[in-house]
Parts: sequence; C-alpha cells; structure tokens
Amino acid sequence: MGALPEFPAGFVVGVSTAAYQIEGAVDAGGRGASIWDTFSHTPGRTRDGDTGDVACDHYHRWAEDLALMAELGVDAYRFSVAWPRIQPDGTGKPNPDGLAFYDRLVDGLLARGIAPVPTLFHWDLPQALEDRGGWLARETAERFAEYAGHVAARLGDRVRRWITLNEPVVHMAQGYAWGTHAPGRQLLLDALPVAHHQLLGHGLAVRALREHGAAEVMITNNCTPVLPASDDEADQAAAAVYDAFHNRLFNDPVLLGTYPDFLSAGLGDVLRDGDLQVISTPLDALGINYYNPTKVGAPPAGADLPFEMRTIEGVPTTAFGWPVVPDGLHDLLTGLRETYGGALPPIYITENGCSTADGTADQFRVDYLDSHLRAVHRAIGGGVDVRGYFVWSLLDNFEWAEGYSQRFGLVRVDFESQQRTPKNSYHWLRAQLASRA
Repeated sequence: MGALPEFPAGFVVGVSTAAYQIEGAVDAGGRGASIWDTFSHTPGRTRDGDTGDVACDHYHRWAEDLALMAELGVDAYRFSVAWPRIQPDGTGKPNPDGLAFYDRLVDGLLARGIAPVPTLFHWDLPQALEDRGGWLARETAERFAEYAGHVAARLGDRVRRWITLNEPVVHMAQGYAWGTHAPGRQLLLDALPVAHHQLLGHGLAVRALREHGAAEVMITNNCTPVLPASDDEADQAAAAVYDAFHNRLFNDPVLLGTYPDFLSAGLGDVLRDGDLQVISTPLDALGINYYNPTKVGAPPAGADLPFEMRTIEGVPTTAFGWPVVPDGLHDLLTGLRETYGGALPPIYITENGCSTADGTADQFRVDYLDSHLRAVHRAIGGGVDVRGYFVWSLLDNFEWAEGYSQRFGLVRVDFESQQRTPKNSYHWLRAQLASRA
C-alpha cells in the first residue's frame, strides 16, 4: 500500500461528527427536544430501541475527544451545532448554556491547532418547529437563518469556515418521503417542499453568516454517481430521474439558480419569486459527502416511485452493505466539473468512510480510506479543485435508525464504559499525516 501521494499545499485533512450522534446529555444545559429524541423514543423506529440519550457522551468528554484529534494530527474538525441547544424551541433568544458549550469546543480546538468547521443543521430539528410543520413550512427556513445568526454572532470571531446544511437530500428522502428517519413522515413525492425550504434556509443562512463576517460558507450535499441498470431506454430514463432527485435537485439551485424542469413544476406555490436568487447566493466552496454509486433501473408497473434501486455486483461491501467503489468518487468529482464548469466552486469532501465489524483491527477501513484518498488525488491531478477531505467518523456513534449496530469510527467506543480505543485505521492515518511534507 505504501505512503499516500503528496497532496497540494494547504490540502485539509479532518474528521467529521454530528451532534445527536455523539453528544448525549439530551437534558443538560437547557437543551430542548429534537425530532430525533422523539423518533428514537418511539417504539419500532430504531434498531433495538437505541437512542442518542447518551451516545458517546461527548458533551462531557469533549476534551478527551479533542486530545484524540490532536494526537491524530488532523488539520480540522467538522462537527455540528445542535439547534435545540441554542434555541430549545427553535425560536427566540439563544440559550447561554448551549452557546457556552460550543465556545469551549471551539476554543479547545484552536488551542490544539485544529480548525473548527461547524455544520449548522445535521438533522436535529427542534421538535417545537416540527410541530409547526417542520421543513414543510416556509417559516422553518426563516427560523434557521435567525439561528445561524445567533451562532455566528457568538463564534464568528474564531470560526472561518461554515457549513449550513448536511445532506438535505437524505433528510428529505428518509425523514419526509420514506419515513425511515426522523420525523418519520411518509409523503413520497409530496416531500418536495422539504427540499425547497431547506435550500431557502441555506440561502438565508449564507447571508446571515456573511453579515457576521464568515470568510467561507458552503453547503454539504450527499452526491452519488448514478449507474443505469442497462442500456435499455426505460432504465436510462429511470437513472436520469433519480439523478435529478438525488443530485441535481440540490446542486442546480445552489450553483445555477434553477431547478430541473420537471421538479420545478412539482413545487407549485412553494416556489416564490426571488427564492432562487436567495438559494443561489454565491458559495465559497461546496461540501460533498460520498459513500457509493447507485445503480438504478425502471420500476415495475404500478410502483410509487419512477425508479428502482438495483444491486451493484462484484465489489466488496461495508458492514452496512454499501458497495465499495473508490473510482466512483473520482468519477463524481470529474462529473461535477463537467456538469457545472465555471459555476463549480472549490470542493471539500466533508464525509467519506465505512462501517466495519466491531473491533480495532480494521484493515478494511484502512484499505477503504487509502483507496478513496487516492481517488481524490487522481481527480485533483485531472484538474478538479478539491481542497480537503474529512473522514467519517472520528468515533463509533449512534448511527441514526441503525442505533449502535454500525461502527464508522477511527476510534472504537465501548458504549457501556465510554472507553475510547484508537483502531488500526487511526494509527494508519496518524502515520500518513505525520509523514506529510
């Protein structure tokens, strides 16, 4: 395997986490309830009834986790701010205790030479806002911008790089269309307003962040290369529709100021004059989360959706069952450049990683990270402006509806004792980072 190739000067390597997946302490410091508190405490919603009530107890153990990052040698830490810690009901004056926690976290990172990269929304909507319609309601976009302003007013003197939303496509699809994530609604194609209101919230938040001096603002989109199941015309058409829903629905408005034609028609009265100008407020960078390509074919007659997922055969799979295709990351990056040309800002890979079986001898993850970093390097060599790469994740954590059954961490967490144990992949990455010029 050997050493990784040399990346350009200034290339950022970091790790990522999300608040509800690691913080725990759901009743501490004045935090309000989120949709994930409600969802995970509803019987049958998560594997084994697991919740994020304690998770990795990062709220109390953050200094230990920052020490792990410092020892690892990363340049940056992408974390998410829990909206219910800042505004327990999603509105009104910010909660001083909630802001103080992220104050300590940011100061602790800077003291260790690690750049903080906050994500403002990683799916933990305050339950009070969901009770008023959630992302189906335009008001939530406006409340999000106010919340962004509160956080930036407190942290903006020390935080250079910000992310507004994490994977709005996943939150729309799994939270509102299929109901497998919080808030558990099953609206299918009627979930489209959720996409628009998240994007509107993003655009409004970009402006709020800039008012507080943010130097670099981005959104993080989950993107996947879409592979037609065959050369058949019906499969090709189904793949194009899926690409529009998963990728273009969230990239086109942000980068081009337009929606794919047939999806724009489906937004009806939700799309108002001026919205796309707000959504397409210029970005400083684009965050991309990549895990795997998606094979898509035509659905059977009478299906609810105009596409059907198919299995990618002949490749390894993660413990989650996801196909491992490093070349897909290279193809995604070069495809974005071909599609958007000069409208494409610099890119950060804000998540990439894999779930493996429990334990610390995780050679599978070492191979995964090595091959995907090499794919990024090839894309850079081909002219794609990629500025950084964040591993998902620093810690084994609460993996949403899968509870504690899937382990993505460079560091193993014993969820009973909260003991942290660096895995082989942690030591491999540490050695790679230490050998940089």
